[in-house]
Amino acid sequence: MDQKILSLAAEDKNEGLQCCLQNLKETELLEIITKHAVKGKECGALLRGIFRGSPCSQDVAVQRRLTVYRHCIQLVESGDLQREVASEIMGLLMLEVHLFPGASLIELANLFVDAVKGGSLSNGKSLDLFPTVLSALSSKESLAYGKGELTGEEFKKQLINSLCSSRWDPQSVIFLTSMFRDVSLSVEELQFVVEKVLRMLSKLDLQEMPPLVYQLLLLSAKGSKKNIVEGIITIFNDLDQKQLIQQENSISLDLEDATIPQDQLCHVEGTIILHIVFAIKLDQELGRELLKYLKAGQQGDTSKILCPFSAALLLSVSRIHRFQEQVFDFLKSTILRVYKDHQFHQSSKFLQDLVPQPACVSSILLKTVKNSVYGWDHVTQGLVELGFILMDSFGPKAAFGTKVVETISVNSRTPAQQACQLGSRILLEAFKVHEPIRSEILEQVLNRVITKAANPVTHFLDLLSDIVVSAPLILQNSSSKVTEAFDHLSFLPLTTVQGLLKAVQPLLKISMSMRDSLILVLRKAMFSSQIDARKSAVAGFLLLLRNFKVLGSLSSSQCSQAIGASQIQVDVHMRYNAAANEAFCLEILGSLRRCLSQQADVRLMLYEGFYDVLRRNSQLASSVMQTLLSQLKRYYEPEPDLLPPLKLEGCITAQGDHIFLQEPLAHLLCCIHHCLHWYKSSLLQHRNPDDDDDDEDNDHTGCQQDLHDILESITRRMIKCDLEDFELDKSADFSLASGVGVKNNIYAVLVMGICEVLIEYNFIIANFSKSKFEDILGLFKCYSKLSDILKEKAAKGRQPGNNKMARSLISMTFVSTLLTALFRDSTRSHEESLSVLRANMDFMRYSVCVALQKIQQLEETGVTDGPDGQNSEKMFQSICEITRVLMWRYNSIPTAAENPGKKDKGKNISLLCLEGLLRVFNTIQQRYPSKIPQFFTALDALGEEDEEGAREINVTEKAAFQIKQFQRSLINQLSGGEDDFNSKEALLLVSILSTLSRLLAPSSPQFVQMLSWTVKICKETNIEDVQFCKGLMNLLFSLHAQFKSPVSVLRELCQDIHGHLGDIDQDIEVEKQSHFASVSLKTAAPTVTLLVLAQAAKVLEEVDWLIIKLKGLLGSEKLSTEDLTQTSNARLPIEKAIILQLGTLLTACHELVQTALPAGSCTETLLKELAKMYTILTSVVKYYLQICSSHGGQISARLEKLVKLSGSHLTPQCYAFITYVQNIHSESLSLAGEKKKKKKEEASTVTTAKILRDTKPIPNLIFAIEQYEKFLIHLSKKSKVNLMQYMKLSTSRDFRINAATLDAALQEKGSEDEENEPDNEQTVTEEQSQEPKKKRRRK
Repeated sequence: MDQKILSLAAEDKNEGLQCCLQNLKETELLEIITKHAVKGKECGALLRGIFRGSPCSQDVAVQRRLTVYRHCIQLVESGDLQREVASEIMGLLMLEVHLFPGASLIELANLFVDAVKGGSLSNGKSLDLFPTVLSALSSKESLAYGKGELTGEEFKKQLINSLCSSRWDPQSVIFLTSMFRDVSLSVEELQFVVEKVLRMLSKLDLQEMPPLVYQLLLLSAKGSKKNIVEGIITIFNDLDQKQLIQQENSISLDLEDATIPQDQLCHVEGTIILHIVFAIKLDQELGRELLKYLKAGQQGDTSKILCPFSAALLLSVSRIHRFQEQVFDFLKSTILRVYKDHQFHQSSKFLQDLVPQPACVSSILLKTVKNSVYGWDHVTQGLVELGFILMDSFGPKAAFGTKVVETISVNSRTPAQQACQLGSRILLEAFKVHEPIRSEILEQVLNRVITKAANPVTHFLDLLSDIVVSAPLILQNSSSKVTEAFDHLSFLPLTTVQGLLKAVQPLLKISMSMRDSLILVLRKAMFSSQIDARKSAVAGFLLLLRNFKVLGSLSSSQCSQAIGASQIQVDVHMRYNAAANEAFCLEILGSLRRCLSQQADVRLMLYEGFYDVLRRNSQLASSVMQTLLSQLKRYYEPEPDLLPPLKLEGCITAQGDHIFLQEPLAHLLCCIHHCLHWYKSSLLQHRNPDDDDDDEDNDHTGCQQDLHDILESITRRMIKCDLEDFELDKSADFSLASGVGVKNNIYAVLVMGICEVLIEYNFIIANFSKSKFEDILGLFKCYSKLSDILKEKAAKGRQPGNNKMARSLISMTFVSTLLTALFRDSTRSHEESLSVLRANMDFMRYSVCVALQKIQQLEETGVTDGPDGQNSEKMFQSICEITRVLMWRYNSIPTAAENPGKKDKGKNISLLCLEGLLRVFNTIQQRYPSKIPQFFTALDALGEEDEEGAREINVTEKAAFQIKQFQRSLINQLSGGEDDFNSKEALLLVSILSTLSRLLAPSSPQFVQMLSWTVKICKETNIEDVQFCKGLMNLLFSLHAQFKSPVSVLRELCQDIHGHLGDIDQDIEVEKQSHFASVSLKTAAPTVTLLVLAQAAKVLEEVDWLIIKLKGLLGSEKLSTEDLTQTSNARLPIEKAIILQLGTLLTACHELVQTALPAGSCTETLLKELAKMYTILTSVVKYYLQICSSHGGQISARLEKLVKLSGSHLTPQCYAFITYVQNIHSESLSLAGEKKKKKKEEASTVTTAKILRDTKPIPNLIFAIEQYEKFLIHLSKKSKVNLMQYMKLSTSRDFRINAATLDAALQEKGSEDEENEPDNEQTVTEEQSQEPKKKRRRK
């Protein structure tokens, strides 16, 4: 029979075919089709014959066709057919579909829908037919559906909706998604399909996700790109979160319970990112939609748009040139925004209670780096670029012509500094895990260090140091790059050279070739014509001397040297080359000796570095001391009776008319003193008694003795010297304009430095000898005479900084020793000798001033001058000892009790102690935040530090204890009479309380106690001192911000200001409400007013920030009811808080705008803040307008109350205040005009300019009010609530009519008209014919 059908079909005998097929049973027909399909022979010809013999004009033939279609679909899905045969069958079926009547098409379409619902699709090949069926359906004008009719398009839509609402077998999702690419879909239908596929994507196994995402991306060519991108990012963000939670709980789970393996997830994510990037390359609209979606989410919850997956995706997209700049700009702005939000959030308890803490952007990006190990090569290049972009954009910047001093404190980084630090961490982590990019990272870091010499490069040097420490042996392979960098050392700034050499120092230990290259470069630099190059050479050689140990040197622990991470010594070949190191070090010392004949700056570096060299390399002591001795002898006068003992003329040099310092003699003596002290205290203690190095010992001892003898001789003769011996007395010229004056200034500074060094030297060797202490006073007498002369001359010459103390050469460790001896040493045997020093108040004051200077230096730079100045641990110990002394001195002897009745020159010692304590508390918080517990332990009476105990102590309790002591001192100040009140001391006490209060936990009872005490002081104490009032108010506001919003306090303060200054309407008498006694007529304006307005500005900033967050939440809401309700509930408390804040602040402004504030800063600032207030009110109205427009919401009753309040309590008063401001300015203008009639033009120009400046905010305020009213009208229309009923028509526009003045003028005019009645008509006619005067254009 099958052959008959084939032959009839070949002969085009349609009637014969029809007869043949009618006589053939259905089962037989299907068997024939199956046989030919399985064999793959003549199947197509057979089907064509069957279709030709089954015309669609006959119902029987249509049913036959349907049966054939069903059977063919089953055959194709069975998988028994060859691929070519299946494709041929599906092609023939597609060609005949359009001939079916509508009912048959519906039946055929339902066949596919039922197959999907039943999960009977095995390979999805038959789905190729479904798009053709749907296309044929949509072309039908009407189709019977139930009892009615539908158009083909409507039926297709319903069919797709039904299909997307049904359950899909996970195995058929990919086939179905691929099939929909060939279906013509409307926007709504496409959205149905995409949402369904995305729901299925989240339910698939990890391995099945990439092919489905690929199909989705192909589907995105039809549209709905944003939904596809958003869906993919959301799904993988959720998977990352689940995996993270699972990882955190992995300790309690077995490995078998792990549902999402990290490595598998990361591999899948990597593949999907590649698919997306490939799709974006082909369809750039998809890339634009990705960026648009991410940018839109910036305002809301950043964790939804920025996750490890989306970050990796963006970094991969950045490799496409068109999107590179956009991607990095987005990442930069998002990172900075997150850090700013975090900082803003942390600064206010009000915000912390309302909004959860922002996502940690650093952990997200570092997780991306960590995940990139799993084959994400397409991400690594973007990571490197991002790291460098962050470091370049947010690294420290040098202002034009200024020198940058790094003052980054550990616990208070700015958002820009945090972003820079994140860039550094990204690069460091990428360097650790990705071998191919190590070379590039190192090269780029070194390039920036070398080429950005004008800008600070400390952040790059820190990164280089971290890289070297993390992998010194790996970096040995890249030693050529480091060696190339050495060639540029001569041209780099000194600080950069020091940082670079310190960073690569561990490499020098393991790479001899690198060390040799460096030495060659340094030797060349030593003979450079540029002084900076020679200083760099000295710095390099000193570093080498410190870090290459000679056999027999003391270990670092014996020298009590704390070694930082960047100074780790890699002692790979140390055992074998210690002897070689000795020859190497002696050779370097020989090179350094040449520096002793160079400029003062070069010598100074050498003197400051020798002490560290000895401490780290004790075997070089003999060579170093011999060098110092021979240098000193060049300036020492050996005759024992000759005065002065030093040849100062050899310390200066002249070039033409200019005189320079050639030899920093005081620093040379300082270096000698410290080396001798170290030699005596450290080296001899650890010497082995069995050693046979007698010759060497004799050399050491002989040299040491010579130096001691010289210092003794200098001391003895310096005491005998008068200023005339140095040609320095009161009559000498000290002006810096003449050569003689410059020379005398240099001499004076040298002599003062020498005296200081000798004071320290003699105190240390004195062993509490009375005669030695008397020598110290003799030296101090010489020092103080010169100091007084210099201060006096500087004051006469009006030179800046004349009250500043010269940089002291006394070391920090000695300062702590000296202060402890002077103030705390109660040993009886020391009492007599110490009384010599204690009796001299100038010396006591001087010792505290030096301590203050050292603490200030430590606070500003993190290091101090002198030995151990860069040793963080020793500086911390010294600062603890100094603090104990200063605390004891201040608490023991009150300021008022010190030197009663005697007007002493210089500052009160107790006051100096207090200033020192303030600096100490600031320094500890900025420089040693991790050691705060040890600091408080050290302040205990015994001062015994126990690290374990320090860790256990409660910082809040300890800080509260110290706070109580200072509170007591402040109350004593305030309880005394007005004559006893010391303004400076009170201000210092408030500053100390403010600093210590930062250590209190805001949730602790101690913090609440501190706040209530501050409020009580402000409310009950009448303060006339403006600066003290300002300090106290700042303390109040800073505490309040950590506890709750200060708006209620602002309202009370505004009422007090209004009561003291009076009303703008002089006829109204204001009732004085004294909430805060600290507000008086003297302090109300401008002090308290400006502080209140500054706080109001902060409150408005917070409200503005919250409105932006609300708009972000509104934008991210989905249309589904569940999500809408959830986000609405999240928005309600924020909306309520915003309106409450604005309402309270509005009542505070209501008081201020009625206050007769003085012209100037107060009125100008108030006008600006009022304009901000209306701008924020407008933002609130716009937000509700958005709710009404897009979400069909209603405005709350609270908003209605706020609008009513603004209409009754603010807007009318604002216009009255504007009138008041303009009146006081016009009065001052007329007054200035009367006073300066002679200089009329000049005076009027200056006064007009001032008034224009002061009244500039007025038009801005009026514009802000009008904008507010404009959007209120829009909101009224949208919400169907008349909000404008609360707003009165404003009068202050281009002109104002004063009713009283108008009446008076009209009466006067009336009396004149009666007198001149005949001419009345003529006058009126003339007036009517004249043109009105043109209005003056507003500038």
